[in-house]
Amino acid sequence: MFSHLLPDSWDLDQILDDLNTQGFAIINQAYSNQYRAQVAKECSHHLEEFREAGIQNGVVSNIRSDHILWINEQFPIAQQHIETLTSFSQNLNQAFYLGIKEVEAHFAHYNLGEFYALHRDNPQQKNDRIISTVYYLHPEWQENWGGQLRLQDKNEKWHIVTPESNRLVIFQSNLLHEVLPSKQQRLSITAWLRSGNSIWV
Repeated sequence: MFSHLLPDSWDLDQILDDLNTQGFAIINQAYSNQYRAQVAKECSHHLEEFREAGIQNGVVSNIRSDHILWINEQFPIAQQHIETLTSFSQNLNQAFYLGIKEVEAHFAHYNLGEFYALHRDNPQQKNDRIISTVYYLHPEWQENWGGQLRLQDKNEKWHIVTPESNRLVIFQSNLLHEVLPSKQQRLSITAWLRSGNSIWV
């Protein structure tokens, strides 16, 4: 196992067990508060560069209204999160034989009233997304601010996950989920661990 490469707050055995039994896992205080603040600052400095996620190739979709900015080498602080997920992928490959090969990620920004309707990240196994993750960057979140992740686990039970600051949610990409309308600015990094030849059972 490569657990020594992961933050101390990550209980690897618990994460793997949760993914296996229910299809998702939650890590609270995933990183230091200093790192969370640094990556949130990096994100906020580029908000003018975000584009509407609901527009793909000039076509407007009604399924989502958030704004996104893909993460590349110009975002060195966010890249540290991607590097951690890359190390975590080795644990997943060893435990579940997923064959994960890469991580792709973008910043996500939800303004007042913005949402992402019910969907799967890997519909009918048509893309290479095996594991989805959401890391919340905003400094605080109150229950009445909305913006929750509503997720159906692998046993078809529904869960409401509050986007608490510094929380990381990890789930199988073929699970149904949605982001409920937000009443405050909501910042996160969405990342997918991708493979071309593995399917969850």
